[in-house]
Amino acid sequence: MAKLQRKTVKIGLEKILDEQKHLLNNLRIGLICNQASVNKNFRHAADLFFDDKDLNLTALFGPQHGIRGNVQDNMIETAHTIDKLTDLPIYSLYSETRQPTEEMVSGIDALVFDLQDVGGRVYTFIYTMANAMKACAKFGKKMFVLDRPNPIGGLAVEGNMLEPGHESFVGQYPIPMRHGLTIGELAKFFNQEFDINCDLKVITMDNWAREDFFDETDAPWVMPSPNMPTVETTIVFPATVFFEGTEVSEGRGTTRPFEMVGATYIEGKEYADALASLELSGVIFRPVNFLPAFQKYAGKECGGVFLHITDRKTFEPVITGIAMIKTIYDLYPNDFSWKTMPYEYEFERNPFDVIAGTTKIREMIESRTAVEEIKSSWQTDIENFNQTRKSYLLY
Repeated sequence: MAKLQRKTVKIGLEKILDEQKHLLNNLRIGLICNQASVNKNFRHAADLFFDDKDLNLTALFGPQHGIRGNVQDNMIETAHTIDKLTDLPIYSLYSETRQPTEEMVSGIDALVFDLQDVGGRVYTFIYTMANAMKACAKFGKKMFVLDRPNPIGGLAVEGNMLEPGHESFVGQYPIPMRHGLTIGELAKFFNQEFDINCDLKVITMDNWAREDFFDETDAPWVMPSPNMPTVETTIVFPATVFFEGTEVSEGRGTTRPFEMVGATYIEGKEYADALASLELSGVIFRPVNFLPAFQKYAGKECGGVFLHITDRKTFEPVITGIAMIKTIYDLYPNDFSWKTMPYEYEFERNPFDVIAGTTKIREMIESRTAVEEIKSSWQTDIENFNQTRKSYLLY
């Protein structure tokens, strides 16, 4: 069998250690990382920095799910601790604070950020980065962001803009649900557009292009969070993340989270047929039954659909996800419900609204607004965002 040929890409972690290490000379370094912070030999960034005689790594900082990715669920905080491999302090940025404090950064001169993003607005890592940038600006530290590929490419931009008044830890700034930027580009965008103004240096990649999906490159893939196991998961995530704001399972507790959704009251074929009639681009919905081991409907059989992506380039995940929820709302009005439990440190607002960054999408679903009308509602905002983002593109 012929070996799949992938484009050779040099990620920011490899670039700074191989070519730009001088930028870190004589600096006490704090490293924000997790289990996906690896080079192509799958060596962890913390080990690479710690073992390098030219670098002075003094502290580690962990995002949601912990520095080793061992915490499964949302809103389970991680403790400050000591790293067993390096004996360095680990400061949790998913704890009583989500921004580095003055005490945490008192022993460093620079924060180095190396986390894998997934290309959607609703992902806490990008706001961990923004919060770290704010801390650097406040306390006079340098900020380095080591760039990695956007796993779902850098061309397509889709979805509504987060509205003022709807900020949260899964949406701090007005960007679309699918933003089409790398994490380094996001850092530049956040820094200037939202007046963070930290001393920022982005270490760019070599040879990544905007049309590249992650698995078309040789960049190393390690699941960045416990329910993001594969590149295929990232492709559907901007669609099915909306289900976190409902009482429909987004597939957590199965081996294919976010690729299938369902509930005990859904009849899979009926649901799949209704979705097929919408003729959504680049996706086929296959009826399934599944039994979540944990989370929603744990131990109970659910009917639903599995999303098979037939064309990544034409697939529009955001409107697809909204259409999927609208279809359940229309088919099963007596059974469907929005999630009411607290979501990502928001204890009063509707979790779906927190994810959507607005009340308008939920209100359009409830008023049975047509899918095409929902989609058209954000087109002007997308055009404006695309104009703004041009000056921040690095590739």
